[in-house]
Amino acid sequence: MRQREAEQRDDGGEQRELEGIEGHRTGRRIRSGRGNLAAALLALSLSTGVAQAQADTIGPPIPLFTYGDAVLAGSVVVATLLARPFDDRIAVRLQDSSTQDSRRIQKVATFVRTVATPGSYYIGISMYAAGRIWDKDRLADLGLHGTEALVVGELVAGVVKGVVGRQRPSVLPRNSGSYQLGRGLQGDNYRSFPSGHSTSAFAAAAAVSSETSRWWPETRWIIGPILYTGAALTGVSRMYNNRHWMSDVLVGAGVGTFAGLKVVRYHHSHPGNRLDRWLLKGSLSPTPDGGQALHWSIMPAPAEFTFTMPRR
Repeated sequence: MRQREAEQRDDGGEQRELEGIEGHRTGRRIRSGRGNLAAALLALSLSTGVAQAQADTIGPPIPLFTYGDAVLAGSVVVATLLARPFDDRIAVRLQDSSTQDSRRIQKVATFVRTVATPGSYYIGISMYAAGRIWDKDRLADLGLHGTEALVVGELVAGVVKGVVGRQRPSVLPRNSGSYQLGRGLQGDNYRSFPSGHSTSAFAAAAAVSSETSRWWPETRWIIGPILYTGAALTGVSRMYNNRHWMSDVLVGAGVGTFAGLKVVRYHHSHPGNRLDRWLLKGSLSPTPDGGQALHWSIMPAPAEFTFTMPRR
């Protein structure tokens, strides 16, 4: 009997020991599971934070080329093809004595042509300089990007002029179908296609209207129509002055509009690009003696140039 009780006590002890060991293992598994869950939650939160930070840093991409660009290009091509058969007829009509004898039309044509080129460059550079001197970021932005659109548009138009070699309507005998590859490099009489003045006018109109519509959306239907109307008058003036065919003006308008829109869209899709960092850094600040100090930093050069304006 005593031996049986001793064996039962031993069995009970072993059972309690086994239960203790199992409980210890279970506790370790539970604590380990909690630790793994906490680690997983921590990793998830960290990954979510990193993803959120990346999303905030990168932001939604702004495409440089869109479906609207294809529509614009297609519209220009269709309009040019439709206008091409009327080039000679319209040129003859605009050179009619009743039209050419009007001093009012001549003055308007001269004015809009001068405003387009070189006036657009003077206006753009002046806006940029004024914005940098008086610390008006939007004014400087508008002047810089508008001038850049002019340069891009005219570079493209200049290359096409040299390659296509189309005869100007002022060259006799008048022939709107006279093209010759590379002839535009030989002289100005064969640089008709496309119209450079129209390109400049529409590039400035597109850049300025695109920028201002971002800042003041309610003015979209005021500033845009005014600028594009002025650009269209520039194209008509070039036809009136017997320097371009109608199809030249239409293609120039397309090239200029495309250049203006692409320049503005590029800078907004690539904020902090090198050109902006170089040219949109500068401010005017008062000095202790009552003057004004112009601070201009040109990156990536480390030195800063400071010019102190005399006190008035």
